[in-house]
Amino acid sequence: MDGTIGAVRPWGVVLAVGMLVASNLFMTFAWYWHLRLQKPGGASWPLAAIVLVSWLIALVEYCIAVPANRLGAESGLNVAQLKIVQEVVTVCVFVPFMMLFMGERWRWDYLWAFLCMVGAVYFVNRARL
Repeated sequence: MDGTIGAVRPWGVVLAVGMLVASNLFMTFAWYWHLRLQKPGGASWPLAAIVLVSWLIALVEYCIAVPANRLGAESGLNVAQLKIVQEVVTVCVFVPFMMLFMGERWRWDYLWAFLCMVGAVYFVNRARL
């Protein structure tokens, strides 16, 4: 047994991945939005307020991610495949967020990290290939 749950339903997988992209956008904002507000030597929000706002944003993320993972599992992905998909989605969401929202610069190391993730996708799925 290769650890799969059942036959792969491609449209279910596509929908699950799309939902994971949406949930990851919320989680990325939940984790990092407040860093943009920080000014060196300037006033900042109280930590308790930042945590509360982040929890509210993360609640939306969970309301999308949990059904996405259930749909992915019902569509034939195993837990390892779901986790690797989530990690690839994280890189694909985080790098543009970091550059566009946070104003950080591109580094070629991000491409190499992404290619390592592509390798992880291959290895977690190679039994099916």
